[in-house]
Amino acid sequence: MNIKLKSDIILSENLERELNDILKSIHADRIFIAVDENTNRLCWPLISSFEGISDDRKVVIPAGEESKNINTLAQVWKFLCDHGASRKSIIINLGGGMLTDLCGFAASTFKRGIPFINIPTTLLAQVDASVGGKTGIDFNGLKNEIGAFSIPKMVFIDTRFLRTIDHENFLSGYAEMIKHGLIFDVKHWTDLQEFDIQNPDYDRLKTIIGHSVSIKEHFVLNDPTEQNIRKALNFGHTVGHAFESYALRKNAPILHGYAVAYGMICELFLSHKFCGFPMEEVNKISKWIIAQYGRHEILSSDFEALFQLMTHDKKNESGKINFSLIKNIGQYEINCYCSNELIKESLEYFQQVNK
Repeated sequence: MNIKLKSDIILSENLERELNDILKSIHADRIFIAVDENTNRLCWPLISSFEGISDDRKVVIPAGEESKNINTLAQVWKFLCDHGASRKSIIINLGGGMLTDLCGFAASTFKRGIPFINIPTTLLAQVDASVGGKTGIDFNGLKNEIGAFSIPKMVFIDTRFLRTIDHENFLSGYAEMIKHGLIFDVKHWTDLQEFDIQNPDYDRLKTIIGHSVSIKEHFVLNDPTEQNIRKALNFGHTVGHAFESYALRKNAPILHGYAVAYGMICELFLSHKFCGFPMEEVNKISKWIIAQYGRHEILSSDFEALFQLMTHDKKNESGKINFSLIKNIGQYEINCYCSNELIKESLEYFQQVNK
């Protein structure tokens, strides 16, 4: 499989000029825009007047994680087909992680692949979903079960769009930045703790986002298809995806970043048991996460369902649940196979922290 290792990622200073320059260099026969209902209302006006972009080739999909499915994917394919998209066309994905995942996958599969540009409009998408080449949809009640690695032609990160999201969605993206600090960089973790989440300084935030993206790019460049060290980026996600999928199953969805934040609490405990991460730090970080994200109740009767969801994690081998953990802040450990008993202890610890 030939995969381009790096997309161009621009911390935007002048989106109109920068986007216009890249579109001229690509010579696309048609430019398509993908938005969801929210970004159509809040973000589309910021780029609708740009040269070569028009309402006529804009596909609008329903907002929310529930839309990240094969039916919405087919809707995007049909729109492209009905409006004459060719292999020389390009799609600009203007939205959060759900949209960049789904429409990136649509682009990577339509006519065996057409180029796409991501303009992430949420913090989660800017630091995680739109960077690194993972695209896909949820399937059969499981997060990101179907997908492909497909690198965007360009990613434009413009913090102006973050003014359109609410505090909960801001926190959702912040969780991925926390993860980047914990697995790789003590200074980044310190900067994130010191940043005023309640009253964001967007100029300073752009610098912190750039640092966070550079951490993710380190793993992507060195392991584009997640065969080795890129697995470290899954810290918090094995349990987190189970929390997220289970909440969706119960018709009480939680945001992805909240699920990852809660998953990190469990996996910090596992890091203590499996890798010797100091328990004092586990408690300190866990309390800080709860202070930012609030409490999330799980019952002991939920444990079995959560176990079953974890068995579908893509890192698993031979039926054993595989975790990416940390030995210390900035020191990750991949391919950690934890027993069901240890996982149960981590869930019990999570219950204790939530009291």
